[in-house]
Amino acid sequence: MSEPLRHPDHGSLVRELVDGTRGFHQLPDGIAEGEAAAIRREALGRLSGSHLPDIGHYSFDAETAAQRNVENLVGVAQVPLGIVGPVAVHGEQVDGDVYVPLATTEGALIASTNRGCAALSRSGGARVFVEDVGMTRAPVFQTSGIDETRRFVAWVADHEREIREAAEATSRYLRLTEVKPFVFPTTVFLRFRFDSGDAMGMNMATIACDRVVTDLIEPGTGVRCTALSGNYCVDKKPAAVNFQEGRGKRLFAEAILGEEILERVLKTTAESLAEVQYRKNLLGSIAAGSRGFNAHFANVLAAFFIATGQDLAHVVDGSMGVTFIEPRPERSVYFSVFLPAVPLGAVGGGTGLATQSEALSILGVRADRERPGRAVKRLAEILAATVLAGEMSLMAAFTSRDLASAHERLGRGGPLPEPGSS
Repeated sequence: MSEPLRHPDHGSLVRELVDGTRGFHQLPDGIAEGEAAAIRREALGRLSGSHLPDIGHYSFDAETAAQRNVENLVGVAQVPLGIVGPVAVHGEQVDGDVYVPLATTEGALIASTNRGCAALSRSGGARVFVEDVGMTRAPVFQTSGIDETRRFVAWVADHEREIREAAEATSRYLRLTEVKPFVFPTTVFLRFRFDSGDAMGMNMATIACDRVVTDLIEPGTGVRCTALSGNYCVDKKPAAVNFQEGRGKRLFAEAILGEEILERVLKTTAESLAEVQYRKNLLGSIAAGSRGFNAHFANVLAAFFIATGQDLAHVVDGSMGVTFIEPRPERSVYFSVFLPAVPLGAVGGGTGLATQSEALSILGVRADRERPGRAVKRLAEILAATVLAGEMSLMAAFTSRDLASAHERLGRGGPLPEPGSS
């Protein structure tokens, strides 16, 4: 990052931020975002008594980031990036070896997932399948009672064509596939579901729903929309409706591991894996009331999301999946994962940031305006295989008692240096 030209009022603006006469969001118009970040950073350092050189060292375009990704920009929080693979992936958009970038601060995660990739590749690879179940948004409406609720729901059904036209007019890549009502006596949720091409689509769905509610539903019914998101979407919270009906992408991945691969690469057996699956992922999850019947989907999801510029909070949705392990003949094992709700995007959000764009390039993910949806499906297929690899390795580690030793060996370091020291 090149240092921005120093604004003539730099010093006085820093003092105003420090003494509280100006807010961090109240810098004058016309200041370049790189300079604005430097002013905020200097003030923040004075207020906290900290030296912040590394936060100010970044390579993304400050103007773009401040407009699209973050407010009150001061710099960057860096996360180490590792690589796993090659992993052999066999799906509709990917058929071959892929190297996968993962960003994490958890020692042993990369090594463990890499071991799973090796097991997969030596077993013929991961067979993957992705369903685009669509992005949802569910406005909530308040009625006077059962009669008005029934009239309201009937009106929506009768005007589906006009609703679809209004929604799809907000974006050339958006297609409305469903409007599903859920009612209480004085409350109606309308769960809109959209195909959003290569975009994750949450903002697109929000804009489309706002247009439909404002221009059609409220004027046509006289019923007020209480909130544009009524929590029946459901966004960034574990929920049965997302588990059952899906949201974003629904991911499947599977492989059959022979006895030799189990013993030589994963240091385990089919019998041991099936036993841990039953006691841990199934009974343990039932005992805990968990919606995630897996070992650590969230670990791989988070690392993949950071690396590729996804909305990190959607790890919550993806963590709800299920791992399946079934013994097969000749001491082999069938291993698969199911993730019912994974919002993903190949364009938009953080995917346009410089390092995230490079990570997508490593994966061969490039959006094509003439073939929307293919790039994000490729991304989802690679993610499914990577989650499978990570799950395989950790489950095997439980059977061989390697978990603690791996973290002790790879996840610990010496004393940390003082911030800002070299």
